[in-house]
Amino acid sequence: MPKHDHPDTTLPDATLPGTAPAPGTDPARGSVPTPDRPGYRAVFRVREFRVVFVAHLFSLLGVVVSELALTVLVYDLTRSPLLSSLTFALGFLPYLVGGTLLAGLADRLPPRRILVVCDLFCAGCVALMVVPATPVAVLLVLRCAIAVVSPVFNGTRTATLADILGEGDLFVLGRSLLRIVSQSALLTGFAVGGVLLTVVPPRGALAVTATTFLVSALLLRFGTVRRPARAAGKAAASGLSGTWAVLRNRRVRALMVMFWVPPLFAVVPEALAAPYADEIGVSTAALGLLMCALPVGTITGELFAGAFLSAATRSRIVLPLAVTGVLPYLLYAPEPGVALAAVALFLAGATGAYTLGLDAWFVAAVPEEQRGRAMTLMTAGMMTVQGIGMAGAGIAAEFAPVHAVVAGTGVLGTLCLLAAAAELRAAGATEERDGADRQVPHG
Repeated sequence: MPKHDHPDTTLPDATLPGTAPAPGTDPARGSVPTPDRPGYRAVFRVREFRVVFVAHLFSLLGVVVSELALTVLVYDLTRSPLLSSLTFALGFLPYLVGGTLLAGLADRLPPRRILVVCDLFCAGCVALMVVPATPVAVLLVLRCAIAVVSPVFNGTRTATLADILGEGDLFVLGRSLLRIVSQSALLTGFAVGGVLLTVVPPRGALAVTATTFLVSALLLRFGTVRRPARAAGKAAASGLSGTWAVLRNRRVRALMVMFWVPPLFAVVPEALAAPYADEIGVSTAALGLLMCALPVGTITGELFAGAFLSAATRSRIVLPLAVTGVLPYLLYAPEPGVALAAVALFLAGATGAYTLGLDAWFVAAVPEEQRGRAMTLMTAGMMTVQGIGMAGAGIAAEFAPVHAVVAGTGVLGTLCLLAAAAELRAAGATEERDGADRQVPHG
């Protein structure tokens, strides 16, 4: 697919944060007409997307099952709860390193090559985990290695969706479908892994996940089109300087913050679900309900927004939904029972529908030659802040009751989101003003 040119002038007013694109237009390309509401079926009509979608299923299955199997394996070898839980933490922290230092690869190398190599690299790491002689320290290092390349893989895949589906509504819906699958993995992936571990030992389950990574690599290699590197023939900064080159754009920076702040606070009730269940004295089944409520709400909100709302409406609801996303956590203040707590989590998850409109703003704001790096940084930041949020929740719960921590998160998170939304609006206004200055003839 040919690359889209980005004009030197600013985008139309409809693409600025807080405003809606005109019906029937693509916010990424101005006046080019597009279907007002193409729907998820239109995305699946694109053959190359179907391949990416199936590869995502296999890759995601590999990640989820390998995390569970590795946790069980480390505990079996060490009988240490600390080392066992550390395997989960290692899935978050290296994202920052990989996303910052390796993000430039997403634009300097052909995207299909990056995706295939990352899948093969993950398959090789998991294969080494299967070897009985592999010590625990090496298992943890391999876990870190997978986490380091994950943001590059995810960022490259997201940028490639814009090549496959265009920069308009089909891209937004394609992103939404991949997110829905990821959220669904929280509901079914660990269950599948648990069943698998009743049939085979942990190393056997890891061997299965190595196969899923290989299948994903094969699908991407032979089912997607070879495209040149986005920054081919262009000077591209590397490492931290390249990261700053992306973040120097105030609007892009503000959009990234809007992606990062909500999950920082949203993960708090999930991180404290077990302590809260213990605090109110409910069963393990009730704990499962609390763990499921947030992802079920997220899936419901995304499906509704993608299937029934137009692109213009999704753009209009971005900021209202984003800034109210953690307000439902205030329902935790009176230490509610399971039913009311689950309602609060469901409502908070449903507000995640704002991401569809935010995706459209983001892909329109980032220059094409920086898109892979920007998507990688955005992904890495989202994963990193979730780890920070979980750690912060645990620390706060050492000094205050769990229900008070969650309710306090609703207050603090809302204040931070209001500040992020104000910065996003200010960045949009600045860009509009600068664009008007460039269009006025001087002299």
